[in-house]
Amino acid sequence: MCSGAAFAAPSAMGDPRHRATRARYGEEMSERKRGPAEAANLGEPAVPRPAASVVLLRRGGKHQDRALEVLLLKRTESARFMPGVWVFPGGGVDACDGDDESAYRACAVRELREEAGIELGEDEELVLFSRWITPEVISRRFDAWFFLALAPAHSPPKPDGVETVDAGWFEPAAALEAQEAGDLVLAFPTIHQLQSLLPFHTSAEAIAAHRDREVQPILPKVIGTRQDHRVVLPDDPEYPA
Repeated sequence: MCSGAAFAAPSAMGDPRHRATRARYGEEMSERKRGPAEAANLGEPAVPRPAASVVLLRRGGKHQDRALEVLLLKRTESARFMPGVWVFPGGGVDACDGDDESAYRACAVRELREEAGIELGEDEELVLFSRWITPEVISRRFDAWFFLALAPAHSPPKPDGVETVDAGWFEPAAALEAQEAGDLVLAFPTIHQLQSLLPFHTSAEAIAAHRDREVQPILPKVIGTRQDHRVVLPDDPEYPA
């Protein structure tokens, strides 16, 4: 699973709430439990592994007035990467997934099935939402593509009990409030992506807004010293060239 290794939709960065979250990034990184695979890498940067995740949105069905809800899975506390963190279902691209962009899509569908027990149909639309590359200072890195998709009707998530131990549908605002209250552990990238969904009232509206939108890869960078540092995103004036 790779959701925490990637980051948020670039269209969301101008919002003051996102700048405030970004400013707290270094603090949040040190506060939550870190797995061995998240250790700092002070040598040559690792090559990012291709990865994909599904930002699965609940279908309105008979409840057309239902607010947008997104699926989050809780990773096991024994995970080497992002233990105990609530994330989007996803993982690394395998050889069986194929090549090119189709491999990312196949990976996203496969990981959703394996980790949440939800099967997307062959004709189900996957809309590219964002693409984030793990900072070079992290030992395990991903080049992760995030896809928006509508959940099949009547598809309760079923955690696999190995990588994922809990699951739930959350309104983005409710998940962010739970994070602030300390009731839900979210990584910085997941927070950003939830924030980018806040303007949308329905799942269909969110997907329609991202169709045919150009998505640029984003590589966060760490600046400063070991004792005094922060993570910056490409829209930051201090982002290294």
